[in-house]
Amino acid sequence: MTALLASVRSADEAFDAAQAGAELIDLKEPRAGALGGVAMDDIARIVRALRAQYAVRPISATIGDLPNDALDEITHRVLEVAAAGVDYVKVGVAPGPRAAECLRHLAGLPASVVPVLLSDEGVDRELATLAAQLGFVGIVFDTASKNGRTLFDCVDVATLAECMAQARARGTMTALAGSLGWSDLDRIRALAPDIAGFRGALCDEREGRTGRLDPQRVQQWARALHGERMAAQA
Repeated sequence: MTALLASVRSADEAFDAAQAGAELIDLKEPRAGALGGVAMDDIARIVRALRAQYAVRPISATIGDLPNDALDEITHRVLEVAAAGVDYVKVGVAPGPRAAECLRHLAGLPASVVPVLLSDEGVDRELATLAAQLGFVGIVFDTASKNGRTLFDCVDVATLAECMAQARARGTMTALAGSLGWSDLDRIRALAPDIAGFRGALCDEREGRTGRLDPQRVQQWARALHGERMAAQA
């Protein structure tokens, strides 16, 4: 079964998502970019509030959009976010000459880092292989540009499936994200990632990913990912 990750920007959205059936709560500020970071004080406050009511609900948080070579700043933010009490710290890694170095650096940090492999130009097979070999708890395949193109518009599905299988063989969780919507549901089900992550699809369609999270949409997606055939747009 694929678990639903809901990206939220506030405590209100976090509780709405948890109550509506999201198995993972991801703290992210969509107005600040693909992996925009929530303010540190807010991360700590949201984590404390969620833990009080949902003691074992996994929580992740992003560190913000940073280039691969900003290793000192990446380290500082990873440790800061981890200290706020989240279970997983998400860090975007873009293909390029410093990507492998960044992954190796992240693997050595004393935190549960989940690299987000930005795949706007296709899946980087070598980078995905390295991420699996380095022993991260999970790997996310996502996109950096939120311009209407979904992950499946950007990648070769067969290559993506191979990279996911390689990660699974090493005991690594796999997650898919990247402007996914109802038209992608069958492909998500076919690939069967451990986690599927959403923001825009959980918000009012008139406002998109920067709008307010809609608990009804969270509930619809949770049911759909759990295998219930339903009227998706109801």
